[in-house]
Amino acid sequence: MTQTPENPVFCALDTTDVGRAVELAREVAPHVGGLKIGLEFYNANGPQGARAITDVGLPVFFDLKLHDIPNTVAGGIRAVLDLQPAIINVHCCGGRAMMQAAAQEAATAGAKAPLVIGVTMLTSLDASDLADIGVTRSPAEHVVALSQLAKASGLGGVVCSPHEIEAVKAACGQDFKLIVPGIRPAGAATGDQKRVMTPDEALRLGADVLVIGRPITTAPEPRAAAQAIARTLQAA
Repeated sequence: MTQTPENPVFCALDTTDVGRAVELAREVAPHVGGLKIGLEFYNANGPQGARAITDVGLPVFFDLKLHDIPNTVAGGIRAVLDLQPAIINVHCCGGRAMMQAAAQEAATAGAKAPLVIGVTMLTSLDASDLADIGVTRSPAEHVVALSQLAKASGLGGVVCSPHEIEAVKAACGQDFKLIVPGIRPAGAATGDQKRVMTPDEALRLGADVLVIGRPITTAPEPRAAAQAIARTLQAA
């Protein structure tokens, strides 16, 4: 199972342009612990584009958010194993059998098995959004319940917002990995994220991986932005 890098920052390469993504990846590589590509990038460029990112030499989080019947999700995991993702995710709302199928398929890669994690609640959502889809639990209760189901289903961690870190660690244990988006350095715009926190705050609370995109990739000098975040974390 993939271990958390010494540098917890995974830079989200939020572009569908392979050349630009590789350029950004190489620019920030000295100051981040990994890279993240999403569904939009993978749909636009496929395995060849993904391989261009893994060839940079850093661990890569395949943020594909798989959500389908168990056999289909297992097939989706199987289809990318030869690209050697460090982390790949599925939606917890797919249920126990689906998550079990994902974990079991990933395990077939042996020592190169990716960390399979579950998406609990998107950081663009809040309590009113949950109510719209019929969920009466609070965001924290919902995330903790899905995290416990993910752990019971064999997943190694979850995606959660910074605001659920402490509750999930308390419910699922310190070894259960938390991959945390919604990270914004002090003074950065929040964009479409509703539940955010600074990198050093999230790390102190127990985050294992910090996913940071636009504050790095849209900065005038992405390398300098990544370096500044790394320095902040070293001082935390």
